[in-house]
Amino acid sequence: MPAVERARLLHDVAIALRADRARLSELLTREGGKPRIENLDEVEWCAACFDYYAEIARNSHGSSVPPVAEHQINFTIKEPLGVVGCIVPFNYPLLLLTWKIAPAIAAGNTVVIKPSELTPLATLRMLEQCLSHLPGGVANVVTGGAAVGEAIVDHPQVACIAFTGSTAVGTRIATKAAARLARVNLELGGIDPCVVFEDANLDVAVPGVAWARFLNAGQVCTSAKRIYLVEKIAAPFTERLVEHVKTIRLGHGMHPDTDMGPLVSARALQRVEDQVGRAVAQGARVAAGGRRQPDAGAGHFYAPTVLTGVVPQHPVVCEEVFGPIASIQVVKDAEEAIAMAARSEYGLGANIYTSNLTWAMQAMTEIKAGTFWINDPLTDNDAAPFGGMRKSGMGRELGEEGLDAFRETKHVHLDFVPEKKPYWFPYRQRAAEIPG
Repeated sequence: MPAVERARLLHDVAIALRADRARLSELLTREGGKPRIENLDEVEWCAACFDYYAEIARNSHGSSVPPVAEHQINFTIKEPLGVVGCIVPFNYPLLLLTWKIAPAIAAGNTVVIKPSELTPLATLRMLEQCLSHLPGGVANVVTGGAAVGEAIVDHPQVACIAFTGSTAVGTRIATKAAARLARVNLELGGIDPCVVFEDANLDVAVPGVAWARFLNAGQVCTSAKRIYLVEKIAAPFTERLVEHVKTIRLGHGMHPDTDMGPLVSARALQRVEDQVGRAVAQGARVAAGGRRQPDAGAGHFYAPTVLTGVVPQHPVVCEEVFGPIASIQVVKDAEEAIAMAARSEYGLGANIYTSNLTWAMQAMTEIKAGTFWINDPLTDNDAAPFGGMRKSGMGRELGEEGLDAFRETKHVHLDFVPEKKPYWFPYRQRAAEIPG
């Protein structure tokens, strides 16, 4: 199919998503728990991403290469991989799916989708209402648990596996894919740092850090999980953060006053409770929250929590906490803040608040992170690559790099004057011309 036609179809998907935004956002809320306002945003972000890839698919091209001799032309073209397996988690079911299938389809591939078994309904509706006009077999979905994911990973006709999830599962996928030389694109876990320097505007930094940690009840791969406060502003920042947390309203996601919904499952709630309990037993102090919130309604609610007295050995620092826990560490100065923030096996994202360009550039250089946010946490850009370093994954989604994740580059060498070459067989004459 020509790229222009693929572009038209992708724009049609964006139109359909916006038309079905109300129903999709309700389904996302009812099955996953996020406040509906966040899910309305998620659907719009999906539509915008399809529009973006429609445009760059239309303009996709290879390159001209300088030839090695006269009457020759060399160029490259981009070709699809074939079938792409897309395995998606529960926290942003449609957005993280879109980041995979929009570029994959734009590149000319077909996709097999496995949504999380916790949140399959919105994905099924998206395929039914928004992707049904695509040619038959382009977009396919299979629901189920780990066995379904393994079948996709192991299938010999799946050329690439695009996965978002834990580092442990991503490592298993990479190992299995390597056995048959299948390509992988992995966006894995993160324990992202957030540094607030002494010159930060606390009127902006406090609500910004709160949003970066408590968005979607803390169930975000790039949320601000390790918060470092320079000593000079640590006390006023913490005091204001505790007061700000008290204003976050828990409840059913369909209620317009709700800021934060429940965790996705009883298992998720138990894990967060265990991580906080172990941290407190090891010396951390609860400045806010720190408990279940059963009076918030039906669901697995945990109060937005601020922990102080945290040290690097605590489980809320060295384990990924997928819940509403803000873990605060106080450092003496900018140098220590940057050094502590850089101390991690992971490298998905990092956030800082400062107006000091020297500190910002030093932090950007020393902290390993696929995305580095300065004064504006968690803002994504469809035109910019997204992905992790170290144990946070390999490959990139979004941008031109996101398109290349699902394409092969072919080099074409054309000689338009067919003739015998002097370097072909036999070698006798050339050998005779060699001195000595």
